[in-house]
Amino acid sequence: MLARGDKKLFDARIAFTTHCSEREAEKIVLEQKHRVLGNMRLVGFGVVIAICFAVIGEWGLSGWWVVVPLGIIFWLGVLLNRVEIKLRRLERAILFYERGLSRLDGKWTGKGESGIRFADPTHLYSLDLDLFGDGSLFQRICTARTEHGMARLAAWLMNPSEPNVVVRRQESVDELAPKLTFREDLSVLGGDFAQAAIDTDALATWGDSRPAFCWSPSLRLAWIGSIFGGITLMSGLAYILAGESNLNLADVTRSAFGWTFVVAVGIVAVVRLRVKATVEQVFLHAERAGHDAAILTDLLARLEQERFSTSRLIQLCEELKVDGELPSSQLQRIVRLMEQVDSRHNLFARLFNFVFVWDVYLARAVDRWRESSGSVLGRWIDILGEVEALSSFAAYRFERPNDIWPEFASDTQLEADSIGHPLLHDSAVNNDVQLSEKPQVLIVSGSNMSGKSTLLRAIGLNVVLAQAGAPVHARRFQLSPLTVGASIRISDSLQEGSSRFLSEIRRLRAILEKTSGPAPVLFLIDECLHGTNSHERQVGARTLVESLVAQGAIGLITTHDLALTEIVDGLGERAQNVYLRDELRDGHLYFDYKLRRGVLEKGNAIDLMRLVGFDIR
Repeated sequence: MLARGDKKLFDARIAFTTHCSEREAEKIVLEQKHRVLGNMRLVGFGVVIAICFAVIGEWGLSGWWVVVPLGIIFWLGVLLNRVEIKLRRLERAILFYERGLSRLDGKWTGKGESGIRFADPTHLYSLDLDLFGDGSLFQRICTARTEHGMARLAAWLMNPSEPNVVVRRQESVDELAPKLTFREDLSVLGGDFAQAAIDTDALATWGDSRPAFCWSPSLRLAWIGSIFGGITLMSGLAYILAGESNLNLADVTRSAFGWTFVVAVGIVAVVRLRVKATVEQVFLHAERAGHDAAILTDLLARLEQERFSTSRLIQLCEELKVDGELPSSQLQRIVRLMEQVDSRHNLFARLFNFVFVWDVYLARAVDRWRESSGSVLGRWIDILGEVEALSSFAAYRFERPNDIWPEFASDTQLEADSIGHPLLHDSAVNNDVQLSEKPQVLIVSGSNMSGKSTLLRAIGLNVVLAQAGAPVHARRFQLSPLTVGASIRISDSLQEGSSRFLSEIRRLRAILEKTSGPAPVLFLIDECLHGTNSHERQVGARTLVESLVAQGAIGLITTHDLALTEIVDGLGERAQNVYLRDELRDGHLYFDYKLRRGVLEKGNAIDLMRLVGFDIR
């Protein structure tokens, strides 16, 4: 019989597989329909060609007969376009579920957004804990479509939130986790799934920028020019219809056509010279924003349809409304304007534009929309970004049912039972870690490849997840609000002209400075000061640890220099030695990655050198 967590994991796999199979079946049906419609269009073109030959060959067929098959071809084209849109969405939905299955199987590395652009070398843990890049925490969790959603998720991971904020996120994540269809829709609606993220920041900037068009003499002239253009058009049609049957009317309309045409052309020329640059500027920025606005409309419309019960999600949906109107209906107006902007280059639109100066009115309409609704684009995008970030955590919650919610305490502490690395899938080895007043610091000794760095990252990543609003990989996890500072992946810098040792001590100084902040520091320091000799390392490490402990910080320091384990002697119950061991059996090194109390008795460097062929006696 399956345990509760295993049953949920099994249910998650079944849900992904079932939905994926359903979408694949729908795709097969639509592909068949697409082929039938395509073949029907080909037949229609054949009929048109046959009618044309019949007319040319004077076989007694009127050329008007071609209208019927052309109308059918046009109608079939509309149907084909709708089928193609549905097919693309089904392909994205299938990819959505395939990626979910890949994450369940631990084969997600290299798939999805890496978030590497959010990496900050000066941040106290983002590089050290592999928050961004291939195989990173961000890549494992992120399901956001928009740039703002990804930025929001990255900000949550890089900046711990208050416990009350985290609890509200947990409630929202719990509600979103089983809403698989909703999360699918957020991932597939709108544009191509494989394209780069929607640049919602640029869209918000465009909406909030100052309109280029105001009511001016140029617009009044355009209005007058349109009137004369309309008179020109009507008089031209009247002249054609009057013909020779009414010579007096023909003379009048021809005269009206002539002088109104001259006036209209003159006014239009003046208007175009005055506002051409402004119109082109409006259209340039509008065309860049148009695609993202259409996708944003689809996403917000889907968000409006969903009904929520948790306080934060209800609040976000209420904040979408402006004067009682939903954002999707307001965005539909700008999307329709964008469609007109896109279509202004066809022949009919050019003729219409020449007579009525339509592009000037269109540019003014775009700016009027920005005046009325553009300023709230940023708010809509911000709300959608938060929902996307919550949905990313919800997907992680759905796929990791054995993970738990952390508990927050007021006293400085980090207590975790059976904590493991959240990115190692089923291969993670779990350990118990307790940090509070007794002890505040663990000195972790261990040989090469024994898992010291992995242990630090496991603790650090779970603390990051806990304070962002995501579940943690442990059986029990209790912590107080903590400021994480890590020194694990430190390297030299050619640009700054600093050695690895200098880079390390700068990072250690930055961690120490954080102890003056509002939240206690959790320090995670790997191979402390290993860039110098043993004596200086011991003196420097002792000074660092005593300073951190005196400031109320808690944390772990790893080392393979057993001399550093003597630091515990001067700190009493505030420090404790623990170690990770290895074992040489039958010419192979074995690691169990389990944390034990005490000091490692010997390293494995000599054994490793022998294994690779060095003759050491």
